[in-house]
Amino acid sequence: MDLFNTQSVTFEQPTAMLRACHGKVQRFCSQLNMLEGYLKQYGYNNIAEQSIAQIRHYFNVAAPLHHQDEEEDFFPLLLRYTPEAHPIIQALEAEHDTLHRNWDELNQHLADLAHGAPLNPELIARFTAGYDFHIPREEQLFDLGDQKIPTEELRIIGKRMAARRQG
Repeated sequence: MDLFNTQSVTFEQPTAMLRACHGKVQRFCSQLNMLEGYLKQYGYNNIAEQSIAQIRHYFNVAAPLHHQDEEEDFFPLLLRYTPEAHPIIQALEAEHDTLHRNWDELNQHLADLAHGAPLNPELIARFTAGYDFHIPREEQLFDLGDQKIPTEELRIIGKRMAARRQG
């Protein structure tokens, strides 16, 4: 029993790590969705600036690595054991491209806020809705991978995922 919920996920369990990344994506998307109300009430202050910097850092650094983990490691391995997943994997990879394009636009917009640009809530809504649609579909594949892929093969891709972050 872990009374303080201190269990952490490691790359030894790559699907758990991928799910944990989704948790961070959802948390940052939630913050983005609160941004309009916050800025109306408090304006662009140090708290807004720090929050936006954290969000931008995550989606500029960690999110692309996460998609690379999926596209280069997890999806190809899953296809070896469940080739019938090919159509959904193709769709998810296309969604990655859309998510990246939406992020590029939103990222520039968030940077412009520091220079007095007004917030465009439609950019945020499009970006966060993309992840709201994408994450549950992808997590079904993580469940499938946990069922079909041998643990040792998952550990191998976990090592590659960890190495990607050390490089």
